[in-house]
Amino acid sequence: MQLGINLGYWGAGMDGDNLAVAKEADRLGYAVCWAAEAYGSDAPTVLSWVAAQTERIDVGSAIMQIPARQPAMTAMTAATLDSLTGGRFRLGLGVSGPQVSEGWYGVKFDKPLARTREYVEIVRKAMSRERLTYEGQHWTLPLPDGPGKPIKLTVHPERETIPLYIAAIGPKNLEQTGEIADGALLIFPSAEHLEETALAPLRAGREKAGKTMEGFDVCPTLPLAVGDDVSALADMFRPYTALYVGGMGSRKQNFYNSLAQRMGYEKAAAEIQDKYLSGDKEGAAAAVPHELIDQTTLLGSVERIAERMQAYAAAGVTTLTLAPAGFTLDERVAALRAGTEALECAGLA
Repeated sequence: MQLGINLGYWGAGMDGDNLAVAKEADRLGYAVCWAAEAYGSDAPTVLSWVAAQTERIDVGSAIMQIPARQPAMTAMTAATLDSLTGGRFRLGLGVSGPQVSEGWYGVKFDKPLARTREYVEIVRKAMSRERLTYEGQHWTLPLPDGPGKPIKLTVHPERETIPLYIAAIGPKNLEQTGEIADGALLIFPSAEHLEETALAPLRAGREKAGKTMEGFDVCPTLPLAVGDDVSALADMFRPYTALYVGGMGSRKQNFYNSLAQRMGYEKAAAEIQDKYLSGDKEGAAAAVPHELIDQTTLLGSVERIAERMQAYAAAGVTTLTLAPAGFTLDERVAALRAGTEALECAGLA
């Protein structure tokens, strides 16, 4: 099992620290550094900056939002980054959510599975440097009865195939991800529930495509905090968990709330959402069960974290991406180093 680092969103007042964290991850031998985007910083610009100041670590988008770009533009960006980094780019895609898709990009959040499938097919075709033609429900290239003509990408990616990941949560999305992608980006993963919440549908998708899980990258992100008081460390992540389970999306459509329910926290998920959407964010955070936080983060001593890493590896994780917590750069770097120490302690390095 390899380790990754997730820098999250740029522009949160820790930008210089994020670069230092990325450089330390590169020095420590982390496999990949991911950057996110929502409606602030964009991922490709951040990854370009990080890649220019690191040597070995891969850089990946977790994620580039599908409603933000036409698929051919995504292919251009991916090919350019792969060329500039000497083959160190990983393309992570996701549909985002209805609030961002429709409120920020003005793109209707409908038929996300079909849109994702067509988007991936076009991106792959463009990156292969074929002349781009496509006839689908959501995209037709070139447009009919106009001056457009089939064009092929002029940039040569470093690699023949750029690894393509999809951020997936729901069972149908996970199954399709297994079928059409090279890896899955997971959030709020519990080692105890990974088989039913992620691996089973991913495996079904691989089988549909006539493939096995061999070579498919199962890549969850987990917050990491090192210390002796596990309960106090878990409390650090109450607002984070409440935001996703309670406030990320609408009452009718919250993928993270549904995931918490599938993990057996139906009553708690409903209470968290009720409190969060009513404006009681503190109450929502207090309603998050300690067990839910402990199962979806890495908390405690190096030895305890090593045990959790063993559980994730046994469950089928191939790249464990860490989001090291800390209020200072020193704390985050210390957590980063503890991650590599825990991986060695677990016998997984």
